[in-house]
Amino acid sequence: MDTYLGLDYGGTKLLIGEVDSQGQVLQSKRYDTGTLTQNEAVELLKTSLRDYLHTMGVQGELKGAGIGIVGVTDHQNGRWISISHEVTGPAIPLARIIEDETGVPAAVDNDVRSATTGELLWGHGRGVENFIYINVGTGVAAGFVTGGQVLRGANNNAGEVGHMCVSLGDETPCVCGRKGCVETIVSGTGFTTQYLRLREQVPDTRLELNARGRVDADKLFRLADAGDALAKRIAEYGMDVLAALIMNLVRVTDPELIILGGGVVSDGWVLERLRPRMNAATMRGVSKGIVLSAFNAYETGVIGAAATGMQLAKERAEK
Repeated sequence: MDTYLGLDYGGTKLLIGEVDSQGQVLQSKRYDTGTLTQNEAVELLKTSLRDYLHTMGVQGELKGAGIGIVGVTDHQNGRWISISHEVTGPAIPLARIIEDETGVPAAVDNDVRSATTGELLWGHGRGVENFIYINVGTGVAAGFVTGGQVLRGANNNAGEVGHMCVSLGDETPCVCGRKGCVETIVSGTGFTTQYLRLREQVPDTRLELNARGRVDADKLFRLADAGDALAKRIAEYGMDVLAALIMNLVRVTDPELIILGGGVVSDGWVLERLRPRMNAATMRGVSKGIVLSAFNAYETGVIGAAATGMQLAKERAEK
């Protein structure tokens, strides 16, 4: 049985798992990450991978490995350029480092594009030539598949749709330097940003920040359904903005299918409220509709990373 190792590195966790050639996760192990520098993250990746191989082993015949990681990556050359949008040092040859640890071909890609590859090989995108995968979690980003290929762009920045301006009247500043960006309105950080912006205007509310100083999306949605004025205002604004984003992207790439992934959308609440906001004329070409990701949100990153590794392994085997 051919298998592929997936390493999903995010802001709170590193999940390493072994995935078979049908996209099924055979086993996995979690490691905490937290706030680290890029070099510290690489060391954590190496020590965690060694621990995984020692304690978990592999169930099949390992053919490849993939790393889906935050920040900016150079997929073609196997490099991790930066841990955030700001480039602060030389690119790290992360694919080669993982190859040295595992002895198999390794690929690296941005976490959302990895998840997009997972959908393309094993999820709802299988057999679909043109689709968009939109991840709504702590932030917002997208993966575009056109003609069966994942779009990366000249500088590997394709898909940063969270920094599209969709509200010219919103003065909320974004980390990208603009105002009115999607990510400041509808995302884990966006809901918190809007709460802090509007809290004094709507004081009669049960919505509050959690112990980490953030708004919980599930609590926000429950309170909105219950009629809480602040929660409803934030949630409704978020749904309007996400709907606008989707329709803008549809006009750009003309997809057959939209796939939604990420923790904010995983329970279906968002999808139910997006559908009536979709303009029929804009969406008429999206013949396969809007669907939730085929994968468990916890495992999406590992599956996507393994898919990226599988693609590379097959490309090298064909040469």
